[in-house]
Amino acid sequence: MCGIAGYIGTVAPAVLPAMLRSLTHRGPDDAGTHVEPGVGLGMTRLAIIDLAGGRQPMSNEDRSLWIVFNGEIYNYRELRPDLLARGHRFQSRSDTEVILHLFEEEGERCVERLRGMFAFAIWDAPRRRLFLARDRMGKKPLYLWHRDGLFLFASEIKALLCHPAVSRALDPEAFHHYLAFGYTPADRSAFAGIRKLPPAHTATLAEGTLALRRYWDLPRGDSLTAGPVPLPERAARIRQELREAVRLRLESDVPLGVFLSGGIDSSAVVASMREVTGQRIATFSIGFGQATPSFDELPFARMVARRFETDHSEEILDPKVADLLPAIVQHFDEPFADSSAIPTFVVAQATARHVKVVLSGIGGDETFGGYPRYLGLRLSERYARLPHWMRSLSGACLVRLVRETDASLNWGDWVRRFISGAERPMPDRYLGWTRFFGEAELERLATPALRQGWKTDVEALPRAAFAARGHGDPVDGAFRVDLGTYLPDDLLVMADRMSMAHSLELRAPFCDHRVIEESLRIPPSVKIPGLRLKGLLKTAFADVLPPQVLSHRKQGFMIPLGRWLRTDLRDMMEDLLSPERVRSRGLFVPDAVEALKREHLGGSRSHGDRLWTLMMAELWLRQYLDTGGPWTLR
Repeated sequence: MCGIAGYIGTVAPAVLPAMLRSLTHRGPDDAGTHVEPGVGLGMTRLAIIDLAGGRQPMSNEDRSLWIVFNGEIYNYRELRPDLLARGHRFQSRSDTEVILHLFEEEGERCVERLRGMFAFAIWDAPRRRLFLARDRMGKKPLYLWHRDGLFLFASEIKALLCHPAVSRALDPEAFHHYLAFGYTPADRSAFAGIRKLPPAHTATLAEGTLALRRYWDLPRGDSLTAGPVPLPERAARIRQELREAVRLRLESDVPLGVFLSGGIDSSAVVASMREVTGQRIATFSIGFGQATPSFDELPFARMVARRFETDHSEEILDPKVADLLPAIVQHFDEPFADSSAIPTFVVAQATARHVKVVLSGIGGDETFGGYPRYLGLRLSERYARLPHWMRSLSGACLVRLVRETDASLNWGDWVRRFISGAERPMPDRYLGWTRFFGEAELERLATPALRQGWKTDVEALPRAAFAARGHGDPVDGAFRVDLGTYLPDDLLVMADRMSMAHSLELRAPFCDHRVIEESLRIPPSVKIPGLRLKGLLKTAFADVLPPQVLSHRKQGFMIPLGRWLRTDLRDMMEDLLSPERVRSRGLFVPDAVEALKREHLGGSRSHGDRLWTLMMAELWLRQYLDTGGPWTLR
């Protein structure tokens, strides 16, 4: 993992090297330290731009400001001439130095002019102030710990755990959120006392006080003008914005490529890349073989690779994933239940053998409407208008007739979720579809000792995001829920940790804030015309992508988890979730866990995601809390 670390306070400078040692990775790096009494900054960064001159920490001309920086600034070449014209002198060609001089010129508002992914800290020595910032979508992590005059920050929790003052107590509120959604929330971590600087926020530490400020947010629906725009013009505008986002992300002094899944998003990235560069494009895909065809998109990836004549590489993932899990858990630092981390880890590992930077289609579903649940939301609005007796009768029949399966398209589970949420108001209905465990299920699963620490509403943030919806359409609210929570806190966390595990930098053009802002100006009915998911995006690229890629249904970057838990991963599940182990933990009710296992193994229900959530929690507890000595619930 690449990243930053530092402290402000009375801690001895000798602590810093231990923190920095936890920020190790394979591949070229820039590293160094600058320490003055009571202050330490350190850096381990993957070298992508200005390999020779970009060493950190970096200072300005008079050494009054020092910066450590993780990430990339894509528009630094555009910003540099203006700074030169204002009299700033540069010692390197790096994007890091551009941030430093921009801060000199504009102060804390410098972040508003940056396009990129970043977490950085600037020490203002004359004013004795520390300024920290994180990019708009939270692509790069930044963890904070502050107590008794001591302030620590780092890109990884394991760096903070090196300090003797930082405890390993479990934060029950963050763990509650993890059980509900499979990841911890934007502002907390699984460790009590360790917090995250949320996406699109800055923080200033001065005279012992830490002040946070949000500098960007998704544009509110009531602030958008949705005048009539012809469909061809909208499609052309979207294609132009994506092309520009791709162009900016091609800045690199090392080889780069593309994760090509075979879906519309990554295919559109390849098409855009072809339009802005004449160089050979390297593409990388992962498949699951003939045993699990409903999860495999390799045939479509090959079509795109042939269409654009890319240098294409493929990796086949088999069920022998148990050996990967300790490394995966280690790189997340927190419990993380999205099983797509496994194929992401494997394709990143394969890709890193060839390139050091890769573009991805992450974010396309949230910006342009790719999830079937968006269609379900429309259908639920009509379903809710039916008489209650008709809903009850039809719902009972559907749940009985449509059985759950282990296929990537599990209609039985979808029907069950749809019917169970039909009586709930919006946005509770939508949020219920996105949860791994609902509150009623957690009442049966979690022990009283764990539940007594749950004081806050885990759905508060997504409800607030939904409330800013526009265009008179609840689907716009669903987009905002996913853009404001699921994308930054799950998908981008997964992409960053699994790529950085192999010293591979991942860039996501669909997550460019201007692409997102342009997307939210468009009514959902235009982005999803009728029942055609991502219809607008497909129209925008219809002239260059193979028709089969445009027409095949969404499969998602998933693994056949449900089937594997009944076969190759069953022994691992039985070990991690044995009644004796569950009882000794004191977090979950053994009978409730056994009921989930029994229903899943018997085939009456598909509980793959729920069981995986509990398994990954146990693996994390073993690796992070058991090995650190006695630990407690906060």
